Amino acid sequence: MKTINKFRLKHLFKTMLAFILVLAFNVVQGQNSDTDQKAIVWETDDSTLKWGPCPGFMPEDCRIAVLQGNPKKPNTDVFFKMQGNTTVPRHWHNSPERMVLVSGKMRVNYDGQDSEIINTGDYAYGPAERPHEATCLSDEPCILFIAFEDPIDAMPMSKTEDSKK
Repeated sequence: MKTINKFRLKHLFKTMLAFILVLAFNVVQGQNSDTDQKAIVWETDDSTLKWGPCPGFMPEDCRIAVLQGNPKKPNTDVFFKMQGNTTVPRHWHNSPERMVLVSGKMRVNYDGQDSEIINTGDYAYGPAERPHEATCLSDEPCILFIAFEDPIDAMPMSKTEDSKK
C-alpha cells in the first residue's frame, strides 16, 4: 500500500511540476510579446498610411490615420489631419489626449480655460471628458499626433449643451 501512495505522490508531483512549467512559459511568452514588436516610423506623407474619415460631426475633409494600436483598445496613437482654416466643433473624449502638432498652427479652446495657440512642435495635453474645439489657423493642413490612453471616441456637444455654456 505504501508503494502505491508513493507512486501516486510522484505522479501528482510530476503533473504539478509540468503544469507550473507550462504556466511559467506562458507568462514569460506574454511578457516577451512587447519585445517581439517591431519599431516603426511614420512620416505624415507616407503613401502606405491609411487615412480614414473622422466622426460625422467633424469637417468632411478631416482625416485620421492609426499609427499604432487598435482604436477599440487602450493605448492607440493616431495622426489627426484637418484642412487649413477649418474648425472641429466642440466635442469631448472619454480618454485623455497627449498631442504634438506636427504641422500647421492651431487654436484649441477647452471649456473653463483661455484658448491656447499650438505651434508646430508644441506638446499639448487634453483631459478626459473636457469639452473643446480646435481651429487650424494656418493655410496648410494641421496634422496633430495624438496618443489616446483609452479606446478612441469623440462625442459631439449637442446644441442644448452648447447653449448652456
